Amino acid sequence: MTLSFRHYALLAALAFLLALPGRMSLPPLDRDEPRYMQATAQMLSSGNFLDIRFQDQPRYLQPAGIYWLEAAAVKTAEIVTQDPKLRHESWPYRLPSLIASIFSIVLTAWIGSRLFGGVVGLLAAGLLLVAPLFAAESRMATIDSVLLLDILCIQTLLLRHFEDMQAGRPTPRRYSLLYWAAIGVGLMLKGPIVLIPAIGTISALCISLRHASLLRQIRSGWGWIISLLIVLPWCAGITLVSHGDFFRHAVGHNLLGKITHAQETHGFPPGYYCLLFLLAFWPGALFAVRAIPTIWQRRIQPNVLFLLCWIIPHWLVFECLATKLPHYVLPTYPAIAILTAASLLVWQTSSLRSFWGKLGTGLYTALWSIAGLIFCMAGPVLLYRMEGHVFAEALLPVCGSVPLLAVGIWLLWKREWRDSAFCAIGTALLTEVGIFLCIIPHLTSIQLSPRIAESFAQLRPCQNSVLISPSYKEPSLVFLTGGTARLLSPTLAAQSLHDHARCDLALVDQKDDSTFKKALTQLGSEVILYDQFEGLNYSNGHKMHLRLYAINGQSSP
Repeated sequence: MTLSFRHYALLAALAFLLALPGRMSLPPLDRDEPRYMQATAQMLSSGNFLDIRFQDQPRYLQPAGIYWLEAAAVKTAEIVTQDPKLRHESWPYRLPSLIASIFSIVLTAWIGSRLFGGVVGLLAAGLLLVAPLFAAESRMATIDSVLLLDILCIQTLLLRHFEDMQAGRPTPRRYSLLYWAAIGVGLMLKGPIVLIPAIGTISALCISLRHASLLRQIRSGWGWIISLLIVLPWCAGITLVSHGDFFRHAVGHNLLGKITHAQETHGFPPGYYCLLFLLAFWPGALFAVRAIPTIWQRRIQPNVLFLLCWIIPHWLVFECLATKLPHYVLPTYPAIAILTAASLLVWQTSSLRSFWGKLGTGLYTALWSIAGLIFCMAGPVLLYRMEGHVFAEALLPVCGSVPLLAVGIWLLWKREWRDSAFCAIGTALLTEVGIFLCIIPHLTSIQLSPRIAESFAQLRPCQNSVLISPSYKEPSLVFLTGGTARLLSPTLAAQSLHDHARCDLALVDQKDDSTFKKALTQLGSEVILYDQFEGLNYSNGHKMHLRLYAINGQSSP
């Protein structure tokens, strides 16, 4: 079966529809997403598209590419809707991730179809679409979905060069230009990180083939100049503006620091991504692990070799880094999905005959089944534990997903692996849509920032009032209050509220309440209570009892 334009268009439409749930209702997710949003909002407000800042602090982690994309999305949404207030809503900032995720699904299907046939491409696209890690990243205004698309473009173009090399024909120059341009775009998105899959795949292929013909095929002698021409103008500009601080921080601290030591408590030993794979790539993880012996037997086949050289170097590099975050290996998931789909549809996967092989497969299948059941039930259980009640609509997805999962497990018992995979994909689709549509909107106890921002907008005495927050310092609060929140210590918060008594408000947790009030008393001021909030700060797991204060004598709104 060959996929036509109609197939890809229908697949893109399906990916779009399945990515929509939760995109409007999902609040900014601390901590990275609102930092991207706020930095982009400040970029739009200031007109400075060179120097990236979060409030008054430089945000020198990666180049400006993702901020430019989000700024363009927000500006376009404002023009189309004629609503300037969209800048303070979340969904416009998520448009680049939405678009990137759709095209990532389509490209995964194209590569799978090119290597193994159309049906394999469609199944691979389905496995990637429902993978929890992909589903989560595609809904956030962060860099990872866009970076995934860029890496897929790089690998798609490299595949064209690889096939031409195998056939002994020269690749048209335009494909080489596009290949190096995609690397340049990746450098503008994430800096040198994009070189890990780019250089890693080529190096692994050259080593495996024992010749360097692929380097000549991609025109490496001059192609790198194209990449530099894309990234150098911005590099020169930010170097001048930051006096070199950008590269000292982005490369010296952020990049090299992650290699040598764990940052922000994200340090795990090697093997972390292998353990996480069961959850991050459910339901495809079981079928991928089962296929490993068969894939290895076919490792010298060009189509399999290409995908293995895509996966293995990237995976090993990030397993060896001191800092580990789940999305670091996301760019390998399309290749894994394609190999998994091929094992289900094209190859006759042989059963493991050894005792340890059967035992390992059985244990992994049991873990997969338990993970699937937890996945199906997580939404209603979480809703009940956090809110104390369960809505009927929250149970509807469970009524569909649990029976499908049960059928999938029964098919596993019958060794009908392909049909079981289809059932599991349906289970994941129902569960994910249910979580984003029926569960998250009702989890009010963890949505502290939206509740606080709404109350502050209604109660602030002046149009230019500032929210001083010594206790709750999440970036989502900064974004939802239009960047006006000031994150200070309790003592400095008391001083600031005293100095701006007519307009400002303070948000104080009960653990800081006595220190804050004592400092105010020493300044000769007292506070009155405007509002209070209780909930869970999911970023650190702390329960919060927050009070919104104004100086006594301030005019009520």
